[in-house]
Amino acid sequence: MVLKRNGVRQSFDRAKVVAGLRSASKNLAISAEQIDSIAADVEETIRLEGVEVHSQRIGVAVLERLRSVDGVAYLRFASVYKGFTDPGDFAREVKLLAKATDPKPSTG
Repeated sequence: MVLKRNGVRQSFDRAKVVAGLRSASKNLAISAEQIDSIAADVEETIRLEGVEVHSQRIGVAVLERLRSVDGVAYLRFASVYKGFTDPGDFAREVKLLAKATDPKPSTG
């Protein structure tokens, strides 16, 4: 079961995850197989976390996987999931994305 932000409980629907991934990856070089793989991985992860999971955990799980696949798809998904309301929200998320994905400079 998924506990949504508004308190409603509903069954997990993998198709919703796939639809969100497809929307975020539209016109990008992300294959249907990659989308299905991410959705399956997210589904398995949340099933292992227990009988009930918060919807925000599903969104975070999707973002964690998109981060390494495609930065633009990550930002698109984040903008909807996190409810971006202005360009500053994108700028902050780009900084977080860059910080999380840039290799650390060598020190020696």
